[in-house]
Amino acid sequence: MHQDEAAGPGGRTVVVTGGTSGIGAAIARRFAADGDEVVAAGLDADRCAGELPTGVRAVELDVTRADALGAFLDGLGGLDVLVNAAGVIARGREYEPDVFADVVSVNLTGTMRSCVAARKALADTGGCIVNVASMLSYFGGPKVPAYSSSKGGVMQLTKSLAVAWADQGIRVNAVAPGWIRTPLTQSLQEDPENSRRIIDRTPMGRWGTPAEIAGAVAFLAGPDAGFITGAVLAVDGGYLAA
Repeated sequence: MHQDEAAGPGGRTVVVTGGTSGIGAAIARRFAADGDEVVAAGLDADRCAGELPTGVRAVELDVTRADALGAFLDGLGGLDVLVNAAGVIARGREYEPDVFADVVSVNLTGTMRSCVAARKALADTGGCIVNVASMLSYFGGPKVPAYSSSKGGVMQLTKSLAVAWADQGIRVNAVAPGWIRTPLTQSLQEDPENSRRIIDRTPMGRWGTPAEIAGAVAFLAGPDAGFITGAVLAVDGGYLAA
């Protein structure tokens, strides 16, 4: 069944890279709750497998390895939704050229590798891709130039692939999370000054939750978004608007 003709979520095959922790794990849980068959791919799959619900299969996968991605996706036997949530950040070290390259290799090039590896399977099902960008796709991050650059690239990659693959029936969109309570932001959450600064700058006056990002991803991957492609949906409590 063509994805956009589906009556609703459920029964699809969904792969979430970076799906074993943080935002990715919340996305995997949401699709499983909707009745989809979900594969959560990550570097820490064995450790996190017990934390994921029934309906989510954890597998070890490195998005910097194109050969492994291709073999994994070919072995699925079909794919309806690909969510690219794998990401890393190295605060305070990203001006080092090797660290910069490593961050970009995961966040941007890893997203591209996954999309390319999944293209044929998604064309066969009329499936879709949802990438995880960031509010730093728009703003400069003085302490995280690699992360900011890579997430800006994810935004532009999303638009480019949406245009390139529309005639194959593949929709490509992204979400841009704001300040979300995840392990990646733990140190900022625990710093009273930084946390207050973030809350004061966010019109809704609070941190977001991974489940709220998952809800936006579920919408973009569902039939109600059937005429949406190339969009980047900010889920940030109004941070970008302020």
